[in-house]
Amino acid sequence: MDLELKGKAAIVGGGSSGIGYAIAHRLVQEGARVLVWARGKDALETAAKRIREETGGEVVVIEADIHRPADILRVVETAVAAFGRLDILINNDGAPPLGALLEFDDAAWQKAIQQNLMSVIRACGAAIPHMRKTGGGRIINITAISARQPAAGFGLSVATWAGLIGYAKTLSLEVGPDNITVNTICPGRIDTPLSQRGFERAAKGDAARAKEMLDTLVRNTPVRRIGVPEDIAGVVAFLASAQASFITGVTLPVDGGRAAALL
Repeated sequence: MDLELKGKAAIVGGGSSGIGYAIAHRLVQEGARVLVWARGKDALETAAKRIREETGGEVVVIEADIHRPADILRVVETAVAAFGRLDILINNDGAPPLGALLEFDDAAWQKAIQQNLMSVIRACGAAIPHMRKTGGGRIINITAISARQPAAGFGLSVATWAGLIGYAKTLSLEVGPDNITVNTICPGRIDTPLSQRGFERAAKGDAARAKEMLDTLVRNTPVRRIGVPEDIAGVVAFLASAQASFITGVTLPVDGGRAAALL
């Protein structure tokens, strides 16, 4: 299927590894021109070099910190300067620390809000005027299944991503007339370096315990496996395409069927 992404200009956050890297790779593979950004420049350069070698496509790199408003504006401005337009915005980053809600002070909450909610608000505010100039666009937010099915210990993410889901739904109503869609993906357990470290922390360095936890997760997932970053990248590519022009305001679990909810 031709997703009609050739020549489109995209921004992908967290593009140096994991889900962000897979999304950037897939979009470039489909013909889009992509700016990837994250905090580590060396890792970004390595990722971009690999994408270019494997796809022959165009990738621009910029080091930036999601917690800094000026950095987010600079990311958008750099993409527009490089590509002359902006069609696709992928809001993707890691997650705040795990822990019991009552353990976190105001500083931890403020940091989580900046990372998971305010960064998206700022990126959308900077990107939408450029999308309007090109006649439309796609905004896709990456959260986690815990935003739909809360779990103990994930409170910082759950609370802030719940706010993001509300923001995204409302934004979809307001920018729909501009041919801009806004959707949110909630990945289940995906095999990334970040999730691997999470298993190790939860198992407290016990390899046998970590394997037991993983086996239990697989048994509790209807498709009997955990996801890979490419599972998310494929959905993102579709939502970024012309074929998804009638899909907006959606919060979509991509979790192998693990979420126990009808809606």
